[in-house]
Amino acid sequence: MYRFLSNFYPKKIKEKYIELLRYSGIGIDVNKFVGFSISTSFLLSLLITFYAAIIFRWGFLQFSFFITFICSIIVIQTLIYFWLILKADSKGKFVENILPDVLQLMSSNLRAGYTTDKALLLSARPEFGPFEDEINLIGKEITTGKDIGESLLDTNKRIRSEKLKKTTMLIVSGLRSGGELASLLDQTAKNLRQEMMTDSKIRANVMMYVIFIFIAVCFGAPMLFGLSSFLVEVVTQTLEGIDIPQETASQMPMSFSQINISTEFVINFSIIFLAASSIFGSLIMGSISKGKEREGLKFMPLLLLVSLVLFFLIRFTIKNVLGGFFGF
Repeated sequence: MYRFLSNFYPKKIKEKYIELLRYSGIGIDVNKFVGFSISTSFLLSLLITFYAAIIFRWGFLQFSFFITFICSIIVIQTLIYFWLILKADSKGKFVENILPDVLQLMSSNLRAGYTTDKALLLSARPEFGPFEDEINLIGKEITTGKDIGESLLDTNKRIRSEKLKKTTMLIVSGLRSGGELASLLDQTAKNLRQEMMTDSKIRANVMMYVIFIFIAVCFGAPMLFGLSSFLVEVVTQTLEGIDIPQETASQMPMSFSQINISTEFVINFSIIFLAASSIFGSLIMGSISKGKEREGLKFMPLLLLVSLVLFFLIRFTIKNVLGGFFGF
């Protein structure tokens, strides 16, 4: 069934899924994965749409029902796609962190008198995680007669990392030029560690900006919207209760017209604004702290949950504390 459903998926997006599955190390057929994601998105979208229909009392033939269903499918498919991207980036980030140790260990093996392929195989350690599997795979390919340079370059097809790509190209270039590979590996490992230290210092300097955005999105905006929505409710009910005679109203310097903004509209607007600010705030946090917007997607659920919970909590608290003064 999953393979049948995957036939309806766009070819270009399916090719992107193949690439991301290979990068993330998920050993599953792409057709099964795509079919499973489609069926899961369809069922979850139905549940979300039925729940929304019950809350907002939509009819099943209304336009809003179908719009919510289609939007839910798109959102769920987008979340699955970004989950694969984050998983692939996480694997690449892990490899980048242990790459200097791998190069240093390989350099030590070369200075001990081992050949290049043997020095690489002896560099495999369990603490290297997925990169240990890559080293063992390179060893198997070399044993079957594949060129070591080609095997090293093929790791870039399975690990998404610019640092690894540049490092493998540098090693292959050193192998083909016949230079002293041990010194090259030592210098490369040293440069990678210096780059990691520089990145850490930069992240420490910009952490105040990340904290400021987090406080503004999670605490500042919910407090302001919680207070303003309550004030709108107070003003609306107060003005609705004022009955001014027509003769008196005509003599007043200002006129009172009917209020067209309801409390429900203000609450819905606040929820939409808080959701949007959580999404864009998480992207900005990822861009500032990691240099990539998608790195901030992991903050999105936390920002969204905290901001919405705090918004309703502030409304509830203010209404219970000050509601008696305004007849609520």
